[in-house]
Amino acid sequence: MLKKLVVAAAAALALTAGVGVGTASAAPVAVLGGGSGILIADSSGKGKFDCTLTTVGTDNAGRLVGITAGHCGVPGDLVGAEYLPDAGAVGRIVSSVGGLDYAVIEFDRNRVAPTNRVGNVTITGVGEPATFPGIMCKEGRTTGNTCGITYGELFQNDRTYTQICVQQGDSGGPVVAGTTLVGMVNAYLGIPCIGPEVGTNIRAVFDDINRGGGVGTGFVPTP
Repeated sequence: MLKKLVVAAAAALALTAGVGVGTASAAPVAVLGGGSGILIADSSGKGKFDCTLTTVGTDNAGRLVGITAGHCGVPGDLVGAEYLPDAGAVGRIVSSVGGLDYAVIEFDRNRVAPTNRVGNVTITGVGEPATFPGIMCKEGRTTGNTCGITYGELFQNDRTYTQICVQQGDSGGPVVAGTTLVGMVNAYLGIPCIGPEVGTNIRAVFDDINRGGGVGTGFVPTP
């Protein structure tokens, strides 16, 4: 059985829908990057899910943008930093695509300091997944840094299966080959950390964003 990896959020965000992206604030600045834990809340600030950020970067309009798993939230949902809940809502989901299971977040540049390193994962570029029997790794808010053998695209295009350990809350976690971002964590088959991890190839995500236009088009990860 394919199981998605969201975990119910424990608390509401301190700031609610009245705070828009791009509004200056005296609230703390959150340092966020691929592998950071994020809190998702509805437009009233009521907590929904805890997930993991895939990456942070800039699109061709100069917006600060993040990516996470699509099942983590819907357009209009608020996004906060799990480690710094007092910072409140620092971004908002602007689009969510069910097929490839990714969501685009627009962050407030005054509230977020982007980084390319979280835990043991550093992202220096974007590329293609490793093939069997290569090794890939991920960083997640629940299980941290774990690595495993790559099985490849076994059942469907744009999805790569690995033996990386993932559990609830790791949804959206960056999957890397070395320091190259190649995918995101979306689900597992059967039993967490035993059944294979299922991840969406990041090239497919960015190609889809670029075809649709809007927030995230021309995305370049934070160097």
